[in-house]
Amino acid sequence: MSDKPIALTQPPEGYATWLAELKNKIHQAQQRATLAVNQELIALYWQIGRDILDRQAAQGWGAKVIDHLAQDLRTAFPNMKGFSPRNLKYMRAFAHAWPDAEFVQAVLAHLPWYHQLALLDKLPSQEARRWSAAKAIENNWSSLLLVMQSDNRVKRALSFYACNPVQGHKAHNPQNRPCDYAQGDRKREVTLNSPVTLHGSLVILRISNVILRNHDVILREVAGSIREAA
Repeated sequence: MSDKPIALTQPPEGYATWLAELKNKIHQAQQRATLAVNQELIALYWQIGRDILDRQAAQGWGAKVIDHLAQDLRTAFPNMKGFSPRNLKYMRAFAHAWPDAEFVQAVLAHLPWYHQLALLDKLPSQEARRWSAAKAIENNWSSLLLVMQSDNRVKRALSFYACNPVQGHKAHNPQNRPCDYAQGDRKREVTLNSPVTLHGSLVILRISNVILRNHDVILREVAGSIREAA
């Protein structure tokens, strides 16, 4: 059977619209399949972590049991990645940080595993992790943006710019009102999507570049964690 492309005639009227609809359906099916696989993987990792915590607490097993478990799981599943000692310790930390299985399945299962590593490694508090997880899902953040947006240095820098004149230019605060970020329902968030002047955009870009240089170290650490987790 020949692999040469078949010479096609001009498609009929309405074909382009139909093709676009089919492409959209295929993309949606791919996304659903990817999400389903990710949900199962996150649930599995959480359950393994929960089992490690429970058995160590109940039977007094030490940290060395994780090395034995990693070796045995790799032997049993040689074609499956993710059972390194480091990743098993991340599973244990993941289950410890998120004890509520329903929250894990309903919210965190929508984020890939390397996002979970970023949340565990770079955010110390549960509140910050919950905020970042929700925002990452809402805005479809990459791991880079997840780290950046979760970093107080970024939020403080952008908040400062939005509330203060910069070299004679004002940010998107036409009445020049003082900002108060701790007044309950009146709390205002300044994000990278806030409308600003061209000058302000350049200022934010400079701020982001400075912070990105600092985040190179963070991203290398996260990348190293992902490689070892595999």
